[in-house]
Amino acid sequence: MSDILTERAGSILRVTLNRPAKKNAMTSSMYVTFAEILNDAAKNEEIRVVLWSGAGDSFSAGNDLQDFLKNPPGPGESPQAQLANALLNFDKPLIAAVQGVAIGGGTTLLTHCDFVYAGANAKFQLPFVNLGLVPEFGSSWSLPARSGYLRAAELIMLGQPFGATLAAEIGLVTEVVPDARVLDRAMETASKLAAKPPGALQACKRLMKHSQREQIAQAIKVENEEFASRVRSAEAKEAFTAFIEKRAPDFTKAQGA
Repeated sequence: MSDILTERAGSILRVTLNRPAKKNAMTSSMYVTFAEILNDAAKNEEIRVVLWSGAGDSFSAGNDLQDFLKNPPGPGESPQAQLANALLNFDKPLIAAVQGVAIGGGTTLLTHCDFVYAGANAKFQLPFVNLGLVPEFGSSWSLPARSGYLRAAELIMLGQPFGATLAAEIGLVTEVVPDARVLDRAMETASKLAAKPPGALQACKRLMKHSQREQIAQAIKVENEEFASRVRSAEAKEAFTAFIEKRAPDFTKAQGA
């Protein structure tokens, strides 16, 4: 069974992350596959809307740790960068249906969606700093732009979990709905969008994104460079070792980071 499933419902493309036993954690190959799906959907005139969700009880736990350690992203065209560029250049409506956990990339990727529906019990987190890393997918620019610097600093620099209500308050989530209604609510909006004139709909999105596209593209570039450096640092090595050994990290050992 594929790690990412696609299904057409009329002019709506359903994309489902399909690793429920791993809380839909993303591997390098999944980033590449998702990028290819979006690039193909952008060219397919029969597809007007993309709806993205996760199988099972979670949206996405972010990077798959074992795969991540084997294939740490480097600067330039990493799998993560390929997906970031595909999202940046995707002019059709992109809707996310979020239930359960949305951690790391499971949260930052949402900044590229046009509509995000979250279950009342959904949990978000930007734990990058805890792992000696930095945020990605342009979120170091987009989150402060949406929520203000102080709120973004709280979420990014403390790396603590937060709920769906706060996610809605900071502009990460369109609407909080009962957990059982998340996918239905997302499909309702997808159906409404699919009935709109597609050329005008895409033009509306391009116009709204125009003023920020350059800033997000630049943020993605500098984040990728910093991330590639951080993931190879003494701090990150200690953080990942501590995680695997199920102990608290000791960053006094990582002074050379």
